[in-house]
Amino acid sequence: MGVLLMLGLSTEQVIEQRKKYGINALPNKKRRTYLHIILGIAKEPMIFLLILAMVLYLIFGEAQEGISLSIFVIVIITISIYQEGKTEHALQSLRKLSSPNAVVIRNNEVIHIKSEEVVVDDIVILYEGDRIPADGVLQSANDLLIDESLLTGESLPVSKTVTNDNDISVFSGTMVVQGQGQFQVKKIGKHTEIGKIGIELETLKPEPSPLQIQIKKLVQIFSIIGILICLTLVILLGLLKGNWLNASLAGLALAMSLLPEEFPVILTVFPALGAWRLSKQKILTRRISTIETLGAISALCVDKTGTLTENKMSVTQLWANNIFQDIHLTSPKELENDFKILSEYAILASEIEPLDPIEKACHQLDQDCFLNLNKVHHNWTLIQEYDRTPEFPVKTHAWKNPNLSNYILAAKGAPEAIISLCKLSNEHKNQILQAIKKMGEQGLRILGVAKGTHTSTIWPASQKDLSFEFLGLVGVSDPIRVNIQQSIQICHEAGINVIMITGDFSETAKAIAKQAGLKINNVITGPEIKAMSHKTLAEKLKTTSICARITPELKLKIIQALKINGHIVAMTGDGVNDAPALKAAHVGIAMGNRGTDVAREASSLILLDDNFSSIVNAIQLGRRIFDNIKKSMCYILAVHVPIAGMALLPVLLNWPILFYPIHVAFLQLLIDPICSIAFENEPTEINSMQKPPRNTNRALLGKKTILYSFLQGLGILGIVFYSYYWALEQLSEPQARTFAFMCLIIANLILIIANRSSGPVFKSIYIANRLLLSISLIILLCLFFAIYIPFLAKLFYFSVLPISLIIKSILLGFCSIIWFELLKKISA
Repeated sequence: MGVLLMLGLSTEQVIEQRKKYGINALPNKKRRTYLHIILGIAKEPMIFLLILAMVLYLIFGEAQEGISLSIFVIVIITISIYQEGKTEHALQSLRKLSSPNAVVIRNNEVIHIKSEEVVVDDIVILYEGDRIPADGVLQSANDLLIDESLLTGESLPVSKTVTNDNDISVFSGTMVVQGQGQFQVKKIGKHTEIGKIGIELETLKPEPSPLQIQIKKLVQIFSIIGILICLTLVILLGLLKGNWLNASLAGLALAMSLLPEEFPVILTVFPALGAWRLSKQKILTRRISTIETLGAISALCVDKTGTLTENKMSVTQLWANNIFQDIHLTSPKELENDFKILSEYAILASEIEPLDPIEKACHQLDQDCFLNLNKVHHNWTLIQEYDRTPEFPVKTHAWKNPNLSNYILAAKGAPEAIISLCKLSNEHKNQILQAIKKMGEQGLRILGVAKGTHTSTIWPASQKDLSFEFLGLVGVSDPIRVNIQQSIQICHEAGINVIMITGDFSETAKAIAKQAGLKINNVITGPEIKAMSHKTLAEKLKTTSICARITPELKLKIIQALKINGHIVAMTGDGVNDAPALKAAHVGIAMGNRGTDVAREASSLILLDDNFSSIVNAIQLGRRIFDNIKKSMCYILAVHVPIAGMALLPVLLNWPILFYPIHVAFLQLLIDPICSIAFENEPTEINSMQKPPRNTNRALLGKKTILYSFLQGLGILGIVFYSYYWALEQLSEPQARTFAFMCLIIANLILIIANRSSGPVFKSIYIANRLLLSISLIILLCLFFAIYIPFLAKLFYFSVLPISLIIKSILLGFCSIIWFELLKKISA
């Protein structure tokens, strides 16, 4: 890359520049004020109906009831603001985490900072895959290609070289797709080209997920049915009884009871909090809709290096002249001459200041084996460089030794590519291939190394036109991550097909797969995949868990083939060339530590610790979130049945009204917190990772689920209906209403417990959920106040009950357990 222009800005200069120019960020979309939130909430159907009921009370002179309902409206708005604030806080935390990074020189040190911390005059170092954080003047470049399609619309990357005109030549938001360089920042934030154009990610409206579309349709259906029934009821009661106030209030209570407005709340709160929980496990969610897909993953394509392994490379074996040499890092020793030369040229073919773990491992040989190459090569100059490509994975460096007239060539890369550069006899090739096989069986990653000379100052376009002599093989070990076998086993039990994708040889891939606990069946190689049709590959992948000698371009073909088989596919990646496959996968997972910005942009999740077990945790959390959404929605459907039934049946039977709007508003205050807080906090089901992935084509609220929920609610309706019928025969109207309402509340609490787990109700009680316990106590306390505080009792049309009737009401509510248990056995 050339010599870094060190020094950079001092801490004091950075502070001064930030005061002068501000932070490096585009103008954000204005955050919603409390007034905007309140106006938005007021448009919700439930709030609208409550306000309408409040106005009717006030018009007809019922000031006490009108004021009481206004208090309920304020409380519901307050809860809604809290919920929205909690969701927004979670999303803001994720946005901060997702801020891209930049590498800058400050105080004569190379440091990593967030892009928004870049200031004018900073010296920024660019690597392949980086997103450029600001506009600036290029100071050095090495094979630098930048994708400027974001600004220009041109699909081809632009080659960049250093000029003397001091004009801005690199632009914020563009991507480095090849090479390295460094530039001095001249413009930041809104003053950059991208800032002038006004591109703001906040203005982009993401498309709703399939689940959101499904729920929206369901709410619309319920709303239409509720309005029609409500209008019919108001007209009938008004005409038959002539009391239009009571008719309107009964109609409003029925409409409120039929409206499942909690569904959109769940689909907003649950995924947002789920993404926040994932961030606590070092997994950053870039697209919230991904949370819905996580639990459905059925095929997981993972890189070997850094995901299954530690990515802590060390050279542990060398091979030269048909002799193996083990490298013991704990007791290093000086190498024989052939192995010295092999190590020397492996280092010469690496970057001077390497970032790649394998190249770092090669450099470590200098210290571990007493080579003292820094002294030998201190006056050598790197003249020419040929980078590896997916088509020809070899890197060649040409060096100038001032004591020699010729240029010295050092090449390293895939052994078969190195072999193709050298003129070898068949016998020699067979010896190399046998050595490769033996090293691969140990799980080593293998590099071929060659040397050569070049006399001319004119360099060919391709390194294939240079002459080389084969030196030997370098075996690099990379230990398996701790607990990787346990994580793989969990995936297999969960019905997830784990496929290892690696650029290594088949033997190396199989050895690592065996250590990791993967299924050792068929192995497909890159050349084989290249020759296959998508259909043939899809069939082959049904019995394959190892793909070896894979180039990044072939990953996309693997993803597409898995989709043909009907899989929901997740894939890990870190390079620029991984971006198409990451985008094509249902869940693209970029590596946080070693991943490029291009890969992160294309992904939906970012793995901050590059750990495979974190992916497993994400899938488990995805299943938990989806299960909890389903539990919550089953509860909502069920609880609306008795509320709607008891709002309608007493009117039709000419009984005293059980529910006025204030009663439904009270119930609404209970349902919302339970759904958005208690169910969201439910722990993972014990057997969630012993079940196959869910079928994404199957509706969340299918016919069976709706029927099950309806029957649950019908059971409660039957109990409450009987309790009200009995109470009206034996007690006064206020006492009968109190008796039936208490019975409904107890049955409601039992319904919550019943929907916490697919197991028996009694076992659900022992599953810890402190929030649910707290909410249950608050509900009972509120009910106690509503009955025994005279002002509230009058407001709710309640009356004090003797202890015997309270116990009887509670026992009737508990009777719903029998019905729930019977339903679970029938539906099992």
